Amino acid sequence: MWLFWLFLAVPIIEIALFIQVGGLIGLWPTLAIVVLTAIVGAAVMRSQGAHAWAEIQRSFSELRDPTRPLAHGVMILVAGMLLLTPGFFTDAAGLALLVPGIRDLVLRQLASRIRVTRVQASHATMRRDDHRPPYGEGVIDGEYYVADDEPRPPQPAPLDLPPQLDELPRRGPRRPDGSGWTQH
Repeated sequence: MWLFWLFLAVPIIEIALFIQVGGLIGLWPTLAIVVLTAIVGAAVMRSQGAHAWAEIQRSFSELRDPTRPLAHGVMILVAGMLLLTPGFFTDAAGLALLVPGIRDLVLRQLASRIRVTRVQASHATMRRDDHRPPYGEGVIDGEYYVADDEPRPPQPAPLDLPPQLDELPRRGPRRPDGSGWTQH
C-alpha cells in the first residue's frame, strides 16, 4: 500500500516544486537546472558506478563477501535513474544516494529489516574435513614425493633437427617450464 502512496505523492511533489521554482526564477532557468542536474548526475553516476564495479570485482577476486559493493552498485543505479527523471525532488533523492555515507545508512536500515531464515548449500559446494583448517589461510593440502627417490623412466633420445627448423621464430613468451603451450 505504501508503494501506491509513493507513486501518488512523488508526481504531486514534483509538480508543486516546478510551480514554486518556476515562479521564483522563471521557466527557462528552471528547465536548465533540470537538464543540468541530469547531465551532472549522469557523469557522477558513471564515475561512481565504475568505482563500484571495480570494488565488486575486487571482492570476488579476494573471495570476500560481495554484498556491500553489490548493494552500493544497485543504489548508484537507482540514483542514476532518479537523476535522469525530470524533477527537483527526484534529483535531490538521486544526489543523496550518490553520497557514500548516505548509501551506508540506507544499507544499514535495509539490513536491519532483512532476516535470513534458511541457507541451502548446493551440490557443487566443496566439503572439507573437520581436521583441515578453513580455506584461505595459506595452507595447501596435497601429497608429494621426492623425485630423487623414484626411479626415473628412460628419457627419449633428443631429435636431431635440421638447422632450418631450429631457427624458426618463436611465438609469444614461453611458460616458465619452457613448454610454450600457452601464450600470455
